[in-house]
Amino acid sequence: MKKILLASTSTIYGGTYLSYLQEELAVFFANVDEILFVPYAQPSGVSYDEYTQIAQKGFESIGKKIVGLHTFENPKEAIHQAKAIFTGGGNTFLLVTRLYQFDLMGTLREVIESGIPYFGTSAGSNIAGLTMQTTNDMPIIYPPSFDTLGVVPFNLNPHYLDPDPDSKHKGETRETRIKEFHKLNDTPVVGLREGSSILFESNRFILKGTLTARIFLKDKEPFEATNEDFSSLFKQMDR
Repeated sequence: MKKILLASTSTIYGGTYLSYLQEELAVFFANVDEILFVPYAQPSGVSYDEYTQIAQKGFESIGKKIVGLHTFENPKEAIHQAKAIFTGGGNTFLLVTRLYQFDLMGTLREVIESGIPYFGTSAGSNIAGLTMQTTNDMPIIYPPSFDTLGVVPFNLNPHYLDPDPDSKHKGETRETRIKEFHKLNDTPVVGLREGSSILFESNRFILKGTLTARIFLKDKEPFEATNEDFSSLFKQMDR
């Protein structure tokens, strides 16, 4: 049975890396002592080693060891042997390109479907959806496909921002961009606000945090979902 935690971001305003998720992570990873870290999204261009050290610091207070996937000669085997997996945020285009380049997308999907706990932040959450087409990131590299893991039956838009009526910026809002996506695609989209996460466990989707999520369905007006109704919204779509 799948066990998935998808966070909008790794760091909220005023906090440190993963600090706002510490209690949630302690429960989610309660039965494992070592987590395989996928550093391929490289935020701000940090090296794989630097990113793994950042991730390790984020897990120090709950006593978990982080091991970078890049340190293994056979990354497929490392994924198959992993007790749990964490994919960090950064650039989704780069992350997806590397997963295809190393032929790891299918392997990662397989172990998540088998029940290995999977935690993602930002880009790492994006790839849990059916495609990466609702990312906010710049296309700095061209992936072989926009198709991603598909371990949840929707796309995500992490870092979702509501329109600011007082803003002098008159460019497209996140809502506008997602509506453009739905002109050509049918996939539901979850706008995940900062400090929010989605837990899938025991065949239930649970929205964590204090905020609602913005739900976008093709040819329908967007609406807000709470943790009470989030599971019922998608439970019939889970494989």
